[in-house]
Amino acid sequence: MTKTNQHSYSLGMGNSLHIGNGFTGIGFREKEFKGAMDPLALVDHYTMTAPTFGPHPHAGLSAVSILFEDTIGKFHNRDSLGNDFDLEAGDLYWLKAGRGVVHDESPRKGAVVHGLQVFVNLPKRQKRSHPESLHVKSSDMPRIIEKGVNVRVVLGHSNKKEGKQSPATPMTILDGVITPKSQFSHAINAGDNIWCYLVSGTVEVVFGGETHRVTERQALALSGSSEAASDNVTVINSSSSDAHFVLFNAQPIKEDFIQKGPFIMSTEEEITEVEQAYSEGRLGRVG
Repeated sequence: MTKTNQHSYSLGMGNSLHIGNGFTGIGFREKEFKGAMDPLALVDHYTMTAPTFGPHPHAGLSAVSILFEDTIGKFHNRDSLGNDFDLEAGDLYWLKAGRGVVHDESPRKGAVVHGLQVFVNLPKRQKRSHPESLHVKSSDMPRIIEKGVNVRVVLGHSNKKEGKQSPATPMTILDGVITPKSQFSHAINAGDNIWCYLVSGTVEVVFGGETHRVTERQALALSGSSEAASDNVTVINSSSSDAHFVLFNAQPIKEDFIQKGPFIMSTEEEITEVEQAYSEGRLGRVG
C-alpha cells in the first residue's frame, strides 16, 4: 500500500478463478490491499453457467450477490432463512449470515450469470447476530443519469439518489457506465474506504489530489483521510470507449479477523465452533 499526504491506495490485479465446468472469473482478497479494502474481505467477478457450489454455510460475514445487467436468464437463490426465489439481471441479494446460515445459488437452465460475489466482514459485535437478508430488484434501484453517465445506486446513496440500506454494514455500491470524455463524482464521508473495480474499459480515479489509472479487471483501493469532513472521488473516462465500473464505499471496521472458506470470525476458537455447529446441522438447511 502506498501513502500520500491525503490517503493510502493500493492497485490489485486479482487471480484467475476456474471452478468446475461452469464458473470462471477473477478474484480479489483483502490481503492484496493491505487494509484499504476493509470492510470487504473478498470480491469475485465471475460468470456462472452451471451449478457449482451446492448448499454451503456462511457465518461472521455478509455474502452479497450483485448481478450485472447483461446477465441472461435467472439465478436461483435459496437459504436456510426460508428464501426461495430467482435473482434476475441487475438484482442484488445481501445475506447477513451473522451466527450462521446455509445458502445456495445456481443458474437456471440456459442462464449465463454475470456479476460479483462479495464477502463483507461483520464487526465482532455482530458475528453472532441473527441472520437477515435483503433482495433489491434492479427496477427498484435509482439511477444517476447525466451527460455520458449512467450509474445505478445498487445500495446506499449518491448524488441525492437514495437506494436501499444494507441489513448490516452501512455501504454504498454503485454500478456505472461512463462514455468517452465523461466523468462521474461521488461524495464520501471522512475516513471512508473506497474500492473501485473496472469491469471493462479504462478510467482515471481522482481522489485526495491524486490521480490513479485503472484498467479492465483491475481494482483500486483507497483509504480516505479522517481529518476532512468529506471528500469526492471522481471517475474520468478519457479513453475512446465506454468504461464499466463498480464502486464500493464504507467505513472500515479496523478489526483483526480470520477467514476460513465461507467463515470469517475473530478467533480460531470461533471458527472451530461454527464448523462444529454446521456439521451438527445447527445452521439450518436449504429446502
